[in-house]
Amino acid sequence: MKQLLLVITIFLSITVVAQKNDEQTIRNILQRQTADWNAGNIDAFMKGYWENDSLTFIGKNGVTHGWQNTLNNYKKNYPDTATMGKLNFDILSVKRLSVLYFSVVGKWHLTRSVGNIQGHFTLLFKKIKNQWVIVSDHSS
Repeated sequence: MKQLLLVITIFLSITVVAQKNDEQTIRNILQRQTADWNAGNIDAFMKGYWENDSLTFIGKNGVTHGWQNTLNNYKKNYPDTATMGKLNFDILSVKRLSVLYFSVVGKWHLTRSVGNIQGHFTLLFKKIKNQWVIVSDHSS
């Protein structure tokens, strides 16, 4: 019985550590995206997204499918650093949904000389090939 309890305790400890590590990895991705955006580098910002035709982005103009289409929309809507402004994320929750999925809910804010804008977002992260990537982004 003592051995069983020891195995269960070790397993639970490993699971908790893995979850905290995964959550920190996701938070680091969002911090890197913020830094890339604020440096005016949309291409680097997009590294947080799944580079696949099945990526889904939902924004004020509706649904966009695919990594390349999402990149094209970002570049069209934010053609220069004045329009891009400075990005800030306020993370409201990071929740593990399964060993392969995390949900992130938060607020975004762009401070810009052409007028500030803000909204909310829900991100779905998936672990693909041992990397966490955004597979779905609903930003409004």
